Amino acid sequence: MNHSFYSADRMTHLKIVLVALVAATAIAGVGIASHVSSDDNVQAHVIRAGKPVVLTDSTNLVVR
Repeated sequence: MNHSFYSADRMTHLKIVLVALVAATAIAGVGIASHVSSDDNVQAHVIRAGKPVVLTDSTNLVVR
């Protein structure tokens, strides 16, 4: 059992690479399989901003 990644032997490095490759393939497979099909009848809702508003509060002005 090697507790350091730097002192690990060739088989340990190969196992780490294979596990990472399998995990990346599984994540990519789940991402592709969960793709939502697009409908042509989907409409986007647009929200427009109103006029800019400036808020000030001068009641806390203290001159010393």
